[in-house]
Amino acid sequence: MIAPTTHVRIARPSRDLAAAERFYVDGLGLAVQWRSTASEPGKHDLLMVGPADGGWHFELTRDPAAPLDPTPTVDDLFVLYLGEPPEEALVERLIAAGGTRVASHNPYWDDYGVTVEDPDGYRLVLCSRTWG
Repeated sequence: MIAPTTHVRIARPSRDLAAAERFYVDGLGLAVQWRSTASEPGKHDLLMVGPADGGWHFELTRDPAAPLDPTPTVDDLFVLYLGEPPEEALVERLIAAGGTRVASHNPYWDDYGVTVEDPDGYRLVLCSRTWG
């Protein structure tokens, strides 16, 4: 059975793990939970970021032998429900860390938050609403 406390890993390819780290760690404030480099054939460069002691994390990968080009759509969203409007300083940090503020494909997210595209083109929504 899947419990509310089940841990979640979201895996995505990245063109540039250093750029992704700047965005998610320096910009958003997540912690590096694991990092490794492809020291053997068939292995991937790997960066895991998430909240300290959280129940989820991003696994960002890059296969140096056969890199994948990320292909996000405008509706591939990672939404954080903040319960209040996002601080402008946070949005500015994300932009300084390589993000791009964009209008959302779905106007709902513009009405209730801010959308920032990460260096690989995936979209982060800082939503002012609460979950539920």
